[in-house]
Amino acid sequence: MSDEGHVHSVSCAQVIAEVWTLIDGECTPESREQLLQHLEHCPGCFEHHGLEERIKVMISTKCRGDRAPEGLSERIRLQIRRTTIIETWE
Repeated sequence: MSDEGHVHSVSCAQVIAEVWTLIDGECTPESREQLLQHLEHCPGCFEHHGLEERIKVMISTKCRGDRAPEGLSERIRLQIRRTTIIETWE
């Protein structure tokens, strides 16, 4: 992957940042076209896209039909509500 030449005005960094929106079909038609054009001309980004796509397929295959144990979702929601974020400024 190289940002040299920004293929079709989309940089490699932009493609990597947007790869999941492309895989999930959540990008605009214009963005989709730009990303696909970049992937067509950039082997590094194309390889990264393929890896991400295979990961998504593997996760959906392995997690199909699995359900969380009874009550787990509610315990997680309760724990999230109890969580406090503390910021310190140095």
